Amino acid sequence: MQDGRMHAHADSFKAGADGYDTHRPSYPHDSVAWLLDAVQPGTGRRITVADVGAGTGKLTGILAGLGATVSAIDPSADMLRVLHERLPRVTTYQGAAENLPLPDSSVELVTFAQAWHWVDVDAASAEVLRVLKPGGRLGLIWNSRDESVSWVAELSRAMNPGLHAAGVFEPALGAGLALVDKRIDRWTQQTTREGIVNLATTRSYYLVASPREQAEIRSRIVAVLDAHAETREDPVRLPYLTEAWIAAPESAE
Repeated sequence: MQDGRMHAHADSFKAGADGYDTHRPSYPHDSVAWLLDAVQPGTGRRITVADVGAGTGKLTGILAGLGATVSAIDPSADMLRVLHERLPRVTTYQGAAENLPLPDSSVELVTFAQAWHWVDVDAASAEVLRVLKPGGRLGLIWNSRDESVSWVAELSRAMNPGLHAAGVFEPALGAGLALVDKRIDRWTQQTTREGIVNLATTRSYYLVASPREQAEIRSRIVAVLDAHAETREDPVRLPYLTEAWIAAPESAE
Protein backbone atom coordinates (compact mmCIF):
# COMPACT_ATOMS: atom_id res chain seq x y z
CA MET A 1 0.00 0.00 0.00
CA GLN A 2 1.06 3.60 -0.50
CA ASP A 3 2.40 5.41 2.55
CA GLY A 4 1.27 8.90 3.54
CA ARG A 5 3.84 10.66 1.40
CA MET A 6 2.88 8.66 -1.68
CA HIS A 7 -0.79 9.41 -1.05
CA ALA A 8 0.02 13.12 -0.86
CA HIS A 9 1.85 12.96 -4.19
CA ALA A 10 -0.96 11.01 -5.86
CA ASP A 11 -3.63 13.33 -4.45
CA SER A 12 -1.77 16.35 -5.85
CA PHE A 13 -3.19 15.52 -9.29
CA LYS A 14 -6.84 15.92 -8.24
CA ALA A 15 -6.75 19.55 -9.41
CA GLY A 16 -4.72 21.56 -11.90
CA ALA A 17 -5.79 19.53 -14.92
CA ASP A 18 -5.55 22.44 -17.37
CA GLY A 19 -1.89 23.01 -16.55
CA TYR A 20 -1.18 19.30 -16.73
CA ASP A 21 -2.78 19.06 -20.16
CA THR A 22 -0.89 22.07 -21.50
CA HIS A 23 2.59 21.24 -20.26
CA ARG A 24 2.92 17.44 -20.09
CA PRO A 25 4.25 15.69 -23.22
CA SER A 26 2.26 13.18 -25.22
CA TYR A 27 3.50 9.74 -26.34
CA PRO A 28 5.02 8.57 -29.65
CA HIS A 29 2.38 7.12 -31.96
CA ASP A 30 4.65 4.17 -32.78
CA SER A 31 4.88 3.25 -29.10
CA VAL A 32 1.10 3.33 -28.71
CA ALA A 33 0.53 1.36 -31.92
CA TRP A 34 2.92 -1.26 -30.54
CA LEU A 35 0.72 -1.66 -27.46
CA LEU A 36 -2.31 -2.27 -29.67
CA ASP A 37 -0.34 -4.65 -31.90
CA ALA A 38 0.14 -6.91 -28.88
CA VAL A 39 -3.59 -7.64 -29.05
CA GLN A 40 -4.36 -7.17 -32.74
CA PRO A 41 -1.57 -6.42 -35.25
CA GLY A 42 -2.10 -4.17 -38.23
CA THR A 43 -4.33 -1.26 -39.15
CA GLY A 44 -8.07 -0.82 -38.79
CA ARG A 45 -8.04 -2.02 -35.19
CA ARG A 46 -11.28 -2.11 -33.20
CA ILE A 47 -9.81 -3.07 -29.85
CA THR A 48 -11.63 -2.39 -26.58
CA VAL A 49 -9.31 -0.59 -24.19
CA ALA A 50 -9.55 0.58 -20.59
CA ASP A 51 -7.14 3.50 -20.16
CA VAL A 52 -6.64 3.70 -16.39
CA GLY A 53 -5.19 6.78 -14.75
CA ALA A 54 -6.10 8.45 -18.03
CA GLY A 55 -5.63 11.98 -16.72
CA THR A 56 -6.51 14.51 -19.39
CA GLY A 57 -6.34 11.91 -22.15
CA LYS A 58 -2.77 12.17 -23.43
CA LEU A 59 -2.74 8.44 -24.22
CA THR A 60 -6.50 8.07 -24.61
CA GLY A 61 -6.62 10.34 -27.64
CA ILE A 62 -3.88 8.44 -29.47
CA LEU A 63 -5.54 5.09 -28.74
CA ALA A 64 -8.85 6.38 -30.07
CA GLY A 65 -7.16 7.91 -33.11
CA LEU A 66 -5.68 4.50 -33.93
CA GLY A 67 -9.15 2.95 -33.97
CA ALA A 68 -9.55 1.61 -30.43
CA THR A 69 -12.78 1.92 -28.45
CA VAL A 70 -11.57 3.44 -25.20
CA SER A 71 -13.04 3.77 -21.73
CA ALA A 72 -11.08 6.37 -19.75
CA ILE A 73 -10.83 5.91 -15.98
CA ASP A 74 -9.29 8.35 -13.50
CA PRO A 75 -9.83 9.24 -9.83
CA SER A 76 -9.80 12.98 -10.58
CA ALA A 77 -13.00 14.64 -11.76
CA ASP A 78 -10.94 17.65 -12.86
CA MET A 79 -8.74 15.51 -15.12
CA LEU A 80 -11.81 13.83 -16.62
CA ARG A 81 -13.39 17.24 -17.23
CA VAL A 82 -10.50 18.20 -19.50
CA LEU A 83 -10.48 14.77 -21.14
CA HIS A 84 -14.18 15.07 -21.96
CA GLU A 85 -13.64 18.53 -23.44
CA ARG A 86 -10.89 17.16 -25.69
CA LEU A 87 -12.49 13.78 -26.46
CA PRO A 88 -16.28 14.09 -26.05
CA ARG A 89 -16.97 10.68 -27.62
CA VAL A 90 -14.85 8.77 -25.11
CA THR A 91 -16.73 7.17 -22.21
CA THR A 92 -15.28 8.27 -18.87
CA TYR A 93 -15.51 6.80 -15.39
CA GLN A 94 -14.29 8.26 -12.13
CA GLY A 95 -12.54 5.37 -10.44
CA ALA A 96 -9.29 3.75 -9.42
CA ALA A 97 -7.10 0.88 -10.59
CA GLU A 98 -7.84 -1.11 -7.44
CA ASN A 99 -11.60 -1.11 -8.10
CA LEU A 100 -12.24 -0.73 -11.82
CA PRO A 101 -15.81 0.28 -12.73
CA LEU A 102 -15.98 -2.32 -15.52
CA PRO A 103 -17.59 -5.76 -15.89
CA ASP A 104 -15.62 -8.99 -15.85
CA SER A 105 -13.95 -9.97 -19.16
CA SER A 106 -14.96 -6.71 -20.84
CA VAL A 107 -11.80 -5.32 -22.51
CA GLU A 108 -8.94 -6.60 -24.62
CA LEU A 109 -6.28 -4.19 -23.37
CA VAL A 110 -5.79 -2.28 -20.13
CA THR A 111 -3.34 0.62 -20.33
CA PHE A 112 -1.61 2.76 -17.74
CA ALA A 113 0.32 5.82 -18.95
CA GLN A 114 2.59 7.33 -16.31
CA ALA A 115 0.30 5.90 -13.64
CA TRP A 116 1.25 2.35 -12.63
CA HIS A 117 3.67 3.57 -9.95
CA TRP A 118 0.75 5.10 -8.02
CA VAL A 119 -1.27 1.89 -7.67
CA ASP A 120 -1.48 -0.88 -5.12
CA VAL A 121 0.20 -3.41 -7.41
CA ASP A 122 -1.48 -6.53 -6.03
CA ALA A 123 -5.00 -5.08 -6.06
CA ALA A 124 -4.57 -3.42 -9.46
CA SER A 125 -3.15 -6.60 -11.00
CA ALA A 126 -6.13 -8.59 -9.73
CA GLU A 127 -8.50 -6.05 -11.25
CA VAL A 128 -6.66 -6.11 -14.58
CA LEU A 129 -7.00 -9.90 -14.69
CA ARG A 130 -10.69 -9.62 -13.83
CA VAL A 131 -11.60 -7.21 -16.65
CA LEU A 132 -9.41 -8.68 -19.39
CA LYS A 133 -10.99 -10.87 -22.03
CA PRO A 134 -9.21 -14.14 -22.94
CA GLY A 135 -6.09 -13.23 -24.87
CA GLY A 136 -6.08 -9.73 -23.40
CA ARG A 137 -3.01 -7.81 -22.34
CA LEU A 138 -1.82 -5.10 -19.95
CA GLY A 139 0.09 -2.23 -21.55
CA LEU A 140 2.27 0.16 -19.54
CA ILE A 141 3.92 3.25 -21.01
CA TRP A 142 6.22 5.76 -19.35
CA ASN A 143 7.96 8.96 -20.49
CA SER A 144 11.26 9.96 -18.89
CA ARG A 145 13.54 12.80 -19.80
CA ASP A 146 16.56 11.32 -21.59
CA GLU A 147 19.26 11.81 -18.98
CA SER A 148 21.96 10.39 -21.27
CA VAL A 149 22.04 14.01 -22.49
CA SER A 150 24.15 15.94 -19.97
CA TRP A 151 22.05 19.10 -19.73
CA VAL A 152 18.92 17.01 -19.28
CA ALA A 153 20.54 15.17 -16.37
CA GLU A 154 21.33 18.56 -14.81
CA LEU A 155 17.74 19.65 -15.40
CA SER A 156 16.39 16.59 -13.61
CA ARG A 157 18.61 17.24 -10.61
CA ALA A 158 17.42 20.85 -10.56
CA MET A 159 13.77 19.83 -10.76
CA ASN A 160 13.98 17.29 -7.99
CA PRO A 161 17.05 15.43 -6.78
CA GLY A 162 14.96 13.01 -4.70
CA LEU A 163 11.70 11.09 -5.07
CA HIS A 164 10.22 10.98 -8.57
CA ALA A 165 13.15 12.48 -10.39
CA ALA A 166 13.21 11.24 -13.96
CA GLY A 167 14.80 7.86 -14.48
CA VAL A 168 14.24 4.37 -15.77
CA PHE A 169 11.08 2.86 -14.32
CA GLU A 170 10.80 -0.92 -14.08
CA PRO A 171 7.23 -2.00 -13.24
CA ALA A 172 6.45 -4.59 -10.61
CA LEU A 173 3.41 -6.80 -11.17
CA GLY A 174 1.10 -8.73 -8.89
CA ALA A 175 0.34 -12.43 -8.96
CA GLY A 176 -0.97 -13.78 -12.25
CA LEU A 177 0.70 -11.24 -14.55
CA ALA A 178 4.11 -11.40 -16.20
CA LEU A 179 6.02 -8.99 -18.45
CA VAL A 180 6.43 -10.48 -21.92
CA ASP A 181 7.81 -7.65 -24.10
CA LYS A 182 9.34 -4.18 -23.95
CA ARG A 183 9.94 -1.33 -26.41
CA ILE A 184 12.05 1.84 -26.14
CA ASP A 185 11.63 4.96 -28.28
CA ARG A 186 13.77 8.10 -28.19
CA TRP A 187 12.29 11.38 -29.40
CA THR A 188 12.38 15.11 -28.74
CA GLN A 189 9.66 17.55 -27.77
CA GLN A 190 9.92 21.08 -29.14
CA THR A 191 9.17 23.43 -26.27
CA THR A 192 10.36 26.69 -24.74
CA ARG A 193 12.29 27.76 -21.66
CA GLU A 194 9.00 28.80 -20.06
CA GLY A 195 7.51 25.47 -21.08
CA ILE A 196 10.23 23.58 -19.24
CA VAL A 197 9.69 25.64 -16.09
CA ASN A 198 5.95 25.07 -16.39
CA LEU A 199 6.53 21.34 -16.88
CA ALA A 200 8.04 21.21 -13.41
CA THR A 201 4.93 22.87 -11.95
CA THR A 202 2.84 19.83 -13.02
CA ARG A 203 4.99 17.34 -11.11
CA SER A 204 3.78 15.87 -7.85
CA TYR A 205 6.90 16.87 -5.94
CA TYR A 206 6.32 20.51 -6.96
CA LEU A 207 2.61 20.45 -6.18
CA VAL A 208 3.18 19.25 -2.61
CA ALA A 209 6.13 21.63 -1.98
CA SER A 210 5.92 24.84 0.04
CA PRO A 211 5.90 28.19 -1.83
CA ARG A 212 9.55 28.72 -0.86
CA GLU A 213 10.53 25.30 -2.17
CA GLN A 214 8.58 25.89 -5.38
CA ALA A 215 10.43 29.16 -5.97
CA GLU A 216 13.75 27.39 -5.39
CA ILE A 217 12.86 24.71 -7.94
CA ARG A 218 12.01 27.32 -10.57
CA SER A 219 15.23 29.22 -9.84
CA ARG A 220 17.36 26.07 -10.19
CA ILE A 221 15.73 25.23 -13.52
CA VAL A 222 16.38 28.70 -14.95
CA ALA A 223 20.03 28.48 -13.84
CA VAL A 224 20.46 25.21 -15.77
CA LEU A 225 18.78 26.65 -18.87
CA ASP A 226 21.03 29.72 -18.69
CA ALA A 227 24.15 27.55 -18.46
CA HIS A 228 23.80 25.73 -21.80
CA ALA A 229 23.92 27.12 -25.33
CA GLU A 230 21.15 24.83 -26.57
CA THR A 231 18.73 26.06 -23.88
CA ARG A 232 19.46 29.78 -23.68
CA GLU A 233 17.01 30.69 -26.44
CA ASP A 234 13.69 29.37 -27.73
CA PRO A 235 12.77 26.93 -29.09
CA VAL A 236 14.27 24.20 -26.91
CA ARG A 237 14.27 20.55 -27.95
CA LEU A 238 13.79 18.39 -24.85
CA PRO A 239 14.91 14.77 -25.37
CA TYR A 240 12.65 12.01 -24.05
CA LEU A 241 12.89 8.27 -23.57
CA THR A 242 9.59 6.38 -23.83
CA GLU A 243 9.48 2.86 -22.45
CA ALA A 244 6.51 0.58 -23.04
CA TRP A 245 5.82 -2.88 -21.66
CA ILE A 246 3.35 -5.64 -22.43
CA ALA A 247 2.21 -7.98 -19.66
CA ALA A 248 0.09 -11.08 -20.07
CA PRO A 249 -1.80 -13.38 -17.75
CA GLU A 250 0.68 -16.05 -16.74
CA SER A 251 -1.51 -18.79 -18.19
CA ALA A 252 -1.26 -17.04 -21.58
CA GLU A 253 2.54 -16.67 -21.74
